[in-house]
Amino acid sequence: MRNILKCIIMTLMLSFSLAALSQNVSVRETYKVKKKDTVYGIAHKFGISIDELLAANPGATDADFNLKKGMTLNIPFPKTTVAPANSGSSSSQQAQQTTKSKYAVTVGVMLPLHNNDGDGRRMLEYYRGVLMACDSMHNAGISTAVYAWNVAADKNIDDILSDKNAKACDIIFGPLYTTQVAKLADFCKRNRIKLVIPFSIGGNDVATNPNVFQIYQSQTRINTRAVDAFLERFHGKHIVFVDCNDTTSTKGPFTQELRKRLDAMGLKYSITNLKSSEANFAKAFSSDGTNVVVLNTGRSPELNIAFAKLNSLRVSNPSLKVSMYGYTEWLMYTKVYLDLFHKYDTYIPTTFYYNPVNTTTARFETLYREHFRSDMQQALPRFAITGFDHAQFFIRGMKKYGEAFSGMKSQVSYTPVQAGLKFERATASGGMQNCAFMLIHYKNDGGTETINY
Repeated sequence: MRNILKCIIMTLMLSFSLAALSQNVSVRETYKVKKKDTVYGIAHKFGISIDELLAANPGATDADFNLKKGMTLNIPFPKTTVAPANSGSSSSQQAQQTTKSKYAVTVGVMLPLHNNDGDGRRMLEYYRGVLMACDSMHNAGISTAVYAWNVAADKNIDDILSDKNAKACDIIFGPLYTTQVAKLADFCKRNRIKLVIPFSIGGNDVATNPNVFQIYQSQTRINTRAVDAFLERFHGKHIVFVDCNDTTSTKGPFTQELRKRLDAMGLKYSITNLKSSEANFAKAFSSDGTNVVVLNTGRSPELNIAFAKLNSLRVSNPSLKVSMYGYTEWLMYTKVYLDLFHKYDTYIPTTFYYNPVNTTTARFETLYREHFRSDMQQALPRFAITGFDHAQFFIRGMKKYGEAFSGMKSQVSYTPVQAGLKFERATASGGMQNCAFMLIHYKNDGGTETINY
């Protein structure tokens, strides 16, 4: 898959042909010709006929074609397969057996793969991550066949689903737009294909369609998980709510739910304001035990002021113990506030964690740069790493468990680089909903830990 990745990279970087993307990528993998290789030997190596190999490589049937060391050849998906010896299969079963069950997990990507707007550029990066995952898994002995369609916002999904290659997929990643979900989900249900919906959509198809895997979690769901984690970790601590006077804040539902739960448990807490004098601000804190500070905004300007007030408070009360409980947005501020996160023992609830100093993350970024001659977009989460994690998680699961793969904890063996992935059934008759949740803990000693729930 490494060479297929490079071929696709060159296509995207040099010409970025929408016509090519709107069709599909049907090459099983590519192969770099070695010294003493022959056409027959290569065809035999991959279980295909010579005609199939030549037909997959433009120019290979020309009279002046010569096989040369270093040449890259497309390796097509075999048209026929033979059931393993002593399998007990009848001849009719052998005829029905598809190549994907023997050779590869067949992957479909149905996302806006273009360079026209932000959606297209983000999904292109996600797709590149999928391809890098396939390359990595190929090196580990897991073969994939990848089909990709450019499914823009105005694209009629029926046109895509009429392509015979869509039915060949074991798993499809997409779509990005809500209007395309229902038909694609129904198509996957009819054809026993797992549908992974990676990003935010409207509707709730996961509640009724058993073939849907919904990765995105609503903010309401995340708020509930964040409150649960808070109460579990900080039970018995002194809680300090800080009103930040941010009229644009969307954190009201979290702080209101947390206060409601604390009240129901009979637990006391203090309330103060960023505009309070230093003396009044200090009154909200306890000198006994740990104070856990909760702001009602995720914005950087207010966080900066809060740190300034805490620093001032620490000058007059150096033994004061303080932890902070923040928001996912704070992960964007680590370059500015990392030392302060550690100083104030900060916990950040999230469903992903992009850690640039992690060796696996750094290695991925280096490979991405080498393959695509560019850096990933400065976004959280990183889209290429997200695509890489999703592909690794599902393809490995499908390879091991087949249609029985559910993504539940008992079946998970892949450790994501960035994305939290763990599924539970949404309803008795529905699909699987991602329930992964974590706290990123910036410890006083300068270390960082990921606490998974």
